[in-house]
Amino acid sequence: MTKYIFVTGGVVSSIGKGITSASIGRMLKNRGLRVTMIKVDPYVNVDAGTMNPYQHGEVFVTDDGAETDLDLGNYERFADLSLNKLNSITTGSVYGSVIAKERRGDYLGRCVQVIPHVTDEIKEAIRRAARDKGADVAVIEVGGTVGDIESLPFLEAIRQFKKEAGPGGSLYIHVTLIPGVGPWNELKTKPTQHSVAKLREVGIHPDILVCRSKSPLSQEMREKLSLFCDVDEEAVIESMDVPSIYEVPLIFEREGFGDLVAKRLYLYDSKPSVADLQEWERVTTAIAQPKRTVEVAIVGKYTDLRDAYMSVIEAIHHGGIANLAKVNLRWVESADLESKPAAELLAGVNGVVVPGGFGERGVEGKLEAVQYARENKIPYLGLCYGLQMAVIEFARNVAGLEGANTTEVDRDTPHPVIHILPEQEQVEEKGATMRLGLYPCRLAEGTVARDVYGEALVYERHRHRFEFNNQYRDELAAKGLVISGTSPDGRLVEIVELKDHPFFVGTQFHPEFRSRPNRAHPLFRRLIEAACANAAPSKRK
Repeated sequence: MTKYIFVTGGVVSSIGKGITSASIGRMLKNRGLRVTMIKVDPYVNVDAGTMNPYQHGEVFVTDDGAETDLDLGNYERFADLSLNKLNSITTGSVYGSVIAKERRGDYLGRCVQVIPHVTDEIKEAIRRAARDKGADVAVIEVGGTVGDIESLPFLEAIRQFKKEAGPGGSLYIHVTLIPGVGPWNELKTKPTQHSVAKLREVGIHPDILVCRSKSPLSQEMREKLSLFCDVDEEAVIESMDVPSIYEVPLIFEREGFGDLVAKRLYLYDSKPSVADLQEWERVTTAIAQPKRTVEVAIVGKYTDLRDAYMSVIEAIHHGGIANLAKVNLRWVESADLESKPAAELLAGVNGVVVPGGFGERGVEGKLEAVQYARENKIPYLGLCYGLQMAVIEFARNVAGLEGANTTEVDRDTPHPVIHILPEQEQVEEKGATMRLGLYPCRLAEGTVARDVYGEALVYERHRHRFEFNNQYRDELAAKGLVISGTSPDGRLVEIVELKDHPFFVGTQFHPEFRSRPNRAHPLFRRLIEAACANAAPSKRK
C-alpha cells in the first residue's frame, strides 16, 4: 500500500516547501522506492494556465498538457519523474468535480457539504494520483501557509489520512521559518511555536520540523523546539540557505532526514535503508568544481521575477553541469533593447536565450537580440516565442520581407510569417485551450537538431497558439533558413536553425521542461558547449 507524506508550511510563504518536498522525493528515490509527488494548491483557479507570471511565476507543462504550478517542475527535476494532470490538485478542480457530481445526481439528494463531500474528493484525488504511478510513497505538498482560510478543507482532508492509512501509513512534515532579529541576528523560535500550535488546532500533529534559517540551530534551540512543538529532537531538521538547491538532498541526508522518514514510515522491515548517492554527488561536484565559466543572456519581459523562467534557468545550469561549466546569467529586459543598443546590453555574452512569452511588449527588443546573436555568431537558443522571433528577424533582415511579423502582435502585417494555429481560430475560452503537452517531432537528416538529439523522432512539450506560416516556408528556406524539425506529417514547423553559425536553433516547443540536473536536455547541453567554445581564449582574441 502507498505511504503518504504531507508537507505543510508555516509563518510565511515561499520558505522552501517545494524544494523540501522535491528533496524528500529524491531521497526516497535514492533508496530504490517508486515515488510520486503531488501539489495541492488552494487557489480557486482550475489550473495555473491563465495566471500572470508576476502573480504565480512560471506555468509548468506536463506530458499530458496540464498547466501547473512551478513546483511540479522541481519535483520532476529532483526526482527525475514524469508527472501528469493528476499530480496537480486545486480548489477549482476539486469543487468543479463535486459540483459536476451533484448535477448528475451522484449524491442521491443529500445536502452537499465541505465535510465529507469536498474532503472525500480531495482524498480520492490524492489516492488516484498515487495509484496512477503505482507509488510506494506519495509526497504531497500543501500550498500556502497554515492559517490561510482557503487551505482549511485540504488540511482537514490530510488530517483524515492519519486514521485511514493506519500506523506508519502517513507522515506530517512542517516547514517553518526561524527568523533572525536584531543587530546580532538572534534566532527566534516563537513564530514556529505559533505555527505548529495553529496546525495542531486543525488536528494535525507534525512528525518532523524542517527549520529554515540563515544561521545554524544551536543544541539549545533544537531542545526548545522539541519541547514546545512536541516533536522528537532528532526530528528537528536544519535547513539553511545553500549556493545550489541541488545540494539540499545531500545536506538532508547528512542530517539523517532520509533515514528518519524511512524509519517513521516503516519502509524497511529488517535492515536500515541504504541511499545510493553516487549520481547526485556527481551533480553537486560538477556544480562546486567547474572547469570553466561562461555567461549566457536571458532576454525576456519578466526579468524582474526570475520565477517566471524557472525551468529555463535550471535547464541552462543543467547544460553547465553536463559541460563542467559554471554558467553566469545576464538578465536583459527585452524592452530595454528598444532604447539601448544590443551591442551594449549583450556585449561579452557567450550565448543568448530568448524564452517563451506572449504579447507585444518587448518584441522589437527580442528581435534586436536575435539579430545581434545571428550577425555576431553568438550561440542562440530560442524557445517557443524565441523561435517565432528568430523567424521574424530572418524574414525581415535576410529575406527582405519588410514589416514581417506575427499576427499576435500585428494583425495587419504584410508578411504574417507567424500566424495562429487553424484549430485555435475559433477558440474563445483561455484556460487549457492552447496546443499543450507532448507531441512528436521528426528531425531532418544532416541538421544540427538531428546531430544534437542523435535520433530521428523525439517528443517534446508544447504551450502555444501561434505557429510558423507554411506559406513562407519555401521562400525563407531558399534564403537559408533550415527547417530541421517538423510534426511527423510535415504540417507544423517545430525547429528552425541556421547553417554557418556555431549554434543557432529555435524550437516551437519547450525543451526546458524535460531537462534534469543528472540528464541535461540535449539542446541545452549543446548550447553551453557552443558557449564554452565562444568563450575560449583563442575566440576572445
